[in-house]
Amino acid sequence: MTSELFSPLSLRSGQVLNNRIAKAAMEENMAAGGQLPDKELFGLYRRWAAGGTGLLITGNVMVHAEALTGPAGVVLDAAAPLEPFVEWARAGKSGGGSIWMQINHPGRQIGSDMPGVAWGPSAVAVDLGRHSSRFGRPVAMTPEQIRATVTRYAVTARRAEEAGFDGVEVHAAHGYLLSQFLSPLVNKRTDQWGGSPENRARMLLDIVRAVRAAVSPSFAVAVKLNSADFQRGGFDADDARQVIEMLAPLGVDLVELSGGSYESPAMSGRPADERTQAREAYFLDLAKDLVGTSPLPLMLTGGITRRETARRVLDSGVAVIGMGTALAVTPDLPELWRTGREADRKLRPVTWSDKALASAAGMAQVRHQMRRIARGSRPTPNTHPAIALLAEQLKQRGALRRYRTWLNTAGRAA
Repeated sequence: MTSELFSPLSLRSGQVLNNRIAKAAMEENMAAGGQLPDKELFGLYRRWAAGGTGLLITGNVMVHAEALTGPAGVVLDAAAPLEPFVEWARAGKSGGGSIWMQINHPGRQIGSDMPGVAWGPSAVAVDLGRHSSRFGRPVAMTPEQIRATVTRYAVTARRAEEAGFDGVEVHAAHGYLLSQFLSPLVNKRTDQWGGSPENRARMLLDIVRAVRAAVSPSFAVAVKLNSADFQRGGFDADDARQVIEMLAPLGVDLVELSGGSYESPAMSGRPADERTQAREAYFLDLAKDLVGTSPLPLMLTGGITRRETARRVLDSGVAVIGMGTALAVTPDLPELWRTGREADRKLRPVTWSDKALASAAGMAQVRHQMRRIARGSRPTPNTHPAIALLAEQLKQRGALRRYRTWLNTAGRAA
């Protein structure tokens, strides 16, 4: 099994991953002034690069300066200076592996306190019960806004290649904009972007075509896709199968499977409809169904922490093992696996009954560990989730003030 985990993988683009272990995207929310990466992110990715993964995928890099998942989000648009991204790419490749930039637009999943725009395929707000007011009221995108957003993705991808990244991953999962277009629960349009699965996938497919045309053939293009939304009547495994088939002719190298959204945070192991209770490899059962028909290699992310679990995932036919939280707690976990060892610590579990609050606290815990790694400190996985959440909220308040000031003076148009 160790030899399988550490065997290379050749992709369509000609790029070769050193092994089958990837650091999956985790939203760092660690941008410096000007929404740019700086020494904290560089230090974090140098530490991960030294840990033995074949592939590092960055957290969200936003394609639209007025649409961020959080106030400390990184933005790479036509106006951003490139040098900080050059340094980020260097840090990510310092261990000999590859680094891809995840590129994203939040759509309607944007905080109500954030300036800028809250867009969606339709004017359907995020429903988090008593927490719903945390998100802005979205407006339905116009055809012009859709086309402009397609262009933004292509611009960000082209600039990522110029900065030295090895590829991009288009984020179409977790309830963000492209996932919203794919979802029949959120996408109520009656034009060419709504209705049939083909129409709901149109924006994603147009973006992939535009990105592929904007970058060189040797630059990797991947897509992150929900195996299911875990909401009754939402995007499901059959939809995922169809979308993968649509992506196959477009030059996509890899499809990463995950699941859930803010409304049903299955990516943290807590789906709203309780259809997955797996403590590890949350989406493996769904992935097994998709592997058999997928014309593209698949990567599976969600709850993989042990070598034995990774073995089971590879045995199912999945090509790449994606890990997030496990690498925020043990950044050198692949090297431990290579020598037959396992992690000796785990993140303190969040057992709160409020799923939305528990998910936010879980993400705050992970970011707390990432910040410690970035500073060269040892992770402290026993940090209480309430303390991590409070510290995160305080940091975000300061970041929001900086973001408002930057956005007001940057002159970026919606």
